[in-house]
Amino acid sequence: MIMEYVGAALEKARYDMINDKEPFYAEVPGIEGVYASGKTLEKCRKNLAEVIDGWIVVRLRRGLPVPG
Repeated sequence: MIMEYVGAALEKARYDMINDKEPFYAEVPGIEGVYASGKTLEKCRKNLAEVIDGWIVVRLRRGLPVPG
């Protein structure tokens, strides 16, 4: 179930290039505070998946809803 949520969130992700040592930047609209960067688009996407996974775990541990 978590992997499905992460996959769905990654499909909604927005990617951009920024002027940084890790120029690929991504965020997921509707999930405040979830963003990641990476040296490559692949690394950025992997980092974003890890951030989403951690975000879900924290919300569940705190008894907070995970928006669908």
